Amino acid sequence: MKLVDTNVAVHLLLSGPLVANARALYERDPEWHTEPLLFVELTNVLATATRATNTTRAKAMLALDEAHQLFDGALHAIDDQTAFATAIRFRVSCYGARFIAAATALGCRLVTEDAKLRAEAPALTWSIAEALAARGER
Repeated sequence: MKLVDTNVAVHLLLSGPLVANARALYERDPEWHTEPLLFVELTNVLATATRATNTTRAKAMLALDEAHQLFDGALHAIDDQTAFATAIRFRVSCYGARFIAAATALGCRLVTEDAKLRAEAPALTWSIAEALAARGER
């Protein structure tokens, strides 16, 4: 089981430099979980990509549909008080804190490409590459 944040999901759903690693991680362990904030952030990423790049509206909607297929049954909402306390403790945004707190609640690490989250909470996070290198760890 992995808890992932939006930037990891984006690498799985869209093309980019880490798509191969994200797909390899998903193939190794397809039980991915997330915090519902992912859909707010992902929708924004997709709208921005549609406006600013060659991502078509159809491709963006397909990625959003795929995200719902992956995560609708694997959402772990964090209450505002927990998000706030986690943000203060680790000196990160409340957005990132929601993902850290969700991973903590599930007893696993957050897989993220957010370098600030990894720097502020190294025992609770890892990158896609670190998660790929780990064997049998949660």
